[in-house]
Amino acid sequence: MIPCKPKALKLTLFTLLFVVFTAFQVSAQDGKALFTANCASCHNVFKDGTGPKLGGVIEDEFYADKQKMYDWVHNPGAHLSEPRYAALKAKFGSVMTPFPQLKNEDIDAIFKHVEETFAKGPGGGTTPTPTGEAATDNSSQNAVIFGVISLILAIVALILLQVNSNLKKMSDDAEGIQRPEPVAFYRNKVYIAMVAILFFIVGGYFTAKGMIGMQRQTNYEPEQPIFYSHKVHAGINQINCLYCHGNAWESKHAAVPSVNVCMNCHKTINEYTGPQLYDRKGKEVNGTAEIAKLYKYAGFDPSKPNDWKAENATAIPWVKIHNLPDHVYFNHSQHVRAGNVQCQTCHGNIDQMDEVFQFSELSMGWCVNCHRETAVNFNYDSTKGNQFYSIYEKFHNDIRDGKMDSVRVEHIGGLECQKCHY
Repeated sequence: MIPCKPKALKLTLFTLLFVVFTAFQVSAQDGKALFTANCASCHNVFKDGTGPKLGGVIEDEFYADKQKMYDWVHNPGAHLSEPRYAALKAKFGSVMTPFPQLKNEDIDAIFKHVEETFAKGPGGGTTPTPTGEAATDNSSQNAVIFGVISLILAIVALILLQVNSNLKKMSDDAEGIQRPEPVAFYRNKVYIAMVAILFFIVGGYFTAKGMIGMQRQTNYEPEQPIFYSHKVHAGINQINCLYCHGNAWESKHAAVPSVNVCMNCHKTINEYTGPQLYDRKGKEVNGTAEIAKLYKYAGFDPSKPNDWKAENATAIPWVKIHNLPDHVYFNHSQHVRAGNVQCQTCHGNIDQMDEVFQFSELSMGWCVNCHRETAVNFNYDSTKGNQFYSIYEKFHNDIRDGKMDSVRVEHIGGLECQKCHY
């Protein structure tokens, strides 16, 4: 086989690279996948759920300026002073989880999918169920499709190169032009170089992606020794998070409550009478039987409540879900107490979860983006906000002079390496 022309090789290589990277970009901008991963647990296209319906939102004159929508998605807590958002909080009882990691283009892709689905009507597209359950994520299917298309195009390109080479050889033979002996495919340096380049690009992409995602446990949902429903406790019964996780207000760790804390209520509550419970596989759960498991760990006999002694209890072997690397410092009290950060910001809508899973990726980039977007409880006068910030005279002057509209975490050292790594 005669080596093909350099121009043809360059064009072929450029085409293959363009197809591969276009596939990655389209997959990343898949509005349906983004909606499923970030929005579907709380929002429905056609009706209100945990949050308001999203269908028709962009037709609202209030969002004629898209920047308002971007700002709200990135940092809802910073805009609660506006009557429209305060009304949403009053109606639905909580503030939306911020998504600083979503780019403006991602938000546009999400709402494009929402409006296309909304235009088709309730029966015309795949949407979350009325209970807020997410639709099937097709992002992996899309990646496979684009990969197959890229492979087919690569094969077609190689065939066309071979056909071009054969035609050229036939033309030269007809004209009596002598050409060197053809070089075998596996010895052709150009082909070898092209395959090597493609291998390093594709292999490097997936290797880097895998290394970046190492130790991240997004959506990690282990089976626990007792089926404990946060939806029943924090949602339906409105038990404050700090009742069980009081350490989050005072210390670095939120801590898991001891059996004694559980028994404060369950010494008298020995039967479950709430809505039917289901595990993540859809299997019915007997709530009363789960309370009996608690009694076993507590060493408690419900027929003799007055004979129970707390020292007879044994620790429940809960499986830890949220883990940070040993080299990372995170202080719950600094965020929850000083920063007024809501639990849902990092843990998602915990009050809607029967079985807890890791909602956020808790990566460095995710934390840094939050620090860039989140406004601190700055004391703009002598009566409001955290008085600690009164020492930042420069920021007070800049706000007074209109140079700044708010003070964010990054302005007070939130991006300094030693804040989280020391």
